[in-house]
Order: sequence, then C-alpha cells, then structure tokens
Amino acid sequence: MSWKRGLLATLVVCVPLLLGPAGCGTSDSNERKDGESPTPVGKVLDETDREGRHYREVGKGGAPDVGVEVAPDAGGSWDVRLTLHHFRFSAPGVRAHAVAGRGLVYLFVDGGQVTRLRSPEYRLAARLVPRGTHHVTARLYADDGTVWAVHGKPVESTADITVSATEAKAMPESTPKARPKTTPAASPTRATGTAPPAG
Repeated sequence: MSWKRGLLATLVVCVPLLLGPAGCGTSDSNERKDGESPTPVGKVLDETDREGRHYREVGKGGAPDVGVEVAPDAGGSWDVRLTLHHFRFSAPGVRAHAVAGRGLVYLFVDGGQVTRLRSPEYRLAARLVPRGTHHVTARLYADDGTVWAVHGKPVESTADITVSATEAKAMPESTPKARPKTTPAASPTRATGTAPPAG
C-alpha cells in the first residue's frame, strides 16, 4: 500500500510539470486586468525624430492615421482640427508603454513642439504664426514616447499656412485677415499636407 501512495504523490508532482504553464497558469498570464495585451507592439527602430524619440514601426494595415487642417479664427489665432483613424487618445496618467493605436498627438510649428494633444481640436496662438509661411505638423506618439511609424516614416500630417506682409501689417490682433494656404497630402500617414475631414 505504501508504494501506491508514493506513486500517487509522484503523479501529483509530475503532471503539473508536464503540462507546464498552460496547465498551471491563470488568465493573468496572457492578459492583464485592464484588458491590454502585455505583448510588444510593432518594432522599435534605430531612427528617431529631432527630439531623439525612436520610431515604432507597425504594419500599414490598420495603422494609425492622422490628418490636420488649420483655419484662422475671429480672435486672431488659428483653429487646428485633426482627423484620426485607428487611433484613440490616452487618458492622463496611463502607464508609459505602447498600446496599438493609442497615444498622444504632438503638435509642431516649423519643427518646434508647441503642445501635446489629448483631443482633436486646438487653438494655436497668433504669435506662433507671424508673417510668412509656416508648417503645422501633427505627429502620433505612443504612450512610451515612441513615434508611430509606417515604412520607416512617422505617422504625421502637415498643413502649410501663409500670412503675407500686407496681411500681417493690416491684421489687428482681434481680426485676422489671413487665409490658410494648404498643400494636399499624398498620404496622411507619411507626407505633408491637409487631409480631408472624415465624412
């Protein structure tokens, strides 16, 4: 009878070892409580943006996408409107790791970062776009600070706006007379330009 107990104890120890994590694990091993997959998203490339943030390469199918439109408003500032596809804004305070199709939009004017956006609309101060042509770029970033990229290019869109010398002199601070000059985009994920609004 003692050999039967020994055999039974051996089986109890060996069966979980043979099954491995599949037999002993819980659902927490494959999915966290917040429903996000712990697996890495895309591939971090050696290339970086001007600020040194690495690109995170994802496949074109289902990749996040952004378009940007800029128009003057009645107060002398400029209204920036984003069109987003396969992308949602992160809530403040989320963990700093990449989740597919989620993050922030960084807004740049002439290559200098102006703000980080958590909504598709922003009012750009008139002082940031004085006389001349300016490039307003919206670029998508993951929560870990990496730049979403497709085919090695950042997921971004740029609108060009121009204020002439006569318009700049004639424009009181409260009444802008400048009209935005936009350049159409070949592809909002890679090229500069203004993407059409989602309709």
